[in-house]
Amino acid sequence: STQSTWGLLGVKSDAAQQGKVQKLARGEILMVNIGSMSTGGRVVAVKSDLAKLALTNPVCTEIGEKLALSRRVEKHWRLIGWGQIRRGTKLDGDKVVSSSNLGE
Repeated sequence: STQSTWGLLGVKSDAAQQGKVQKLARGEILMVNIGSMSTGGRVVAVKSDLAKLALTNPVCTEIGEKLALSRRVEKHWRLIGWGQIRRGTKLDGDKVVSSSNLGE
């Protein structure tokens, strides 16, 4: 899991109105972009400007790295905010790689 601080953006709808982005909700699925890597993330907890995310795939990154958050809006992924990694779980390299995620 990854913990990050974040900010939210406004989103334009088809009616050309400036809409407010809803706050992150526990259990919500987001697209998380960290560097050139994209992965899914489930919101585990939200407190003030901190969110704890459980990523669907491991990501090679560092503390302090910037990330972008996208939410599914009308069948499209829309950028809703950005953040910075505060802490995470380090995985042992031998446990990460499996034949199912090698992209053969």
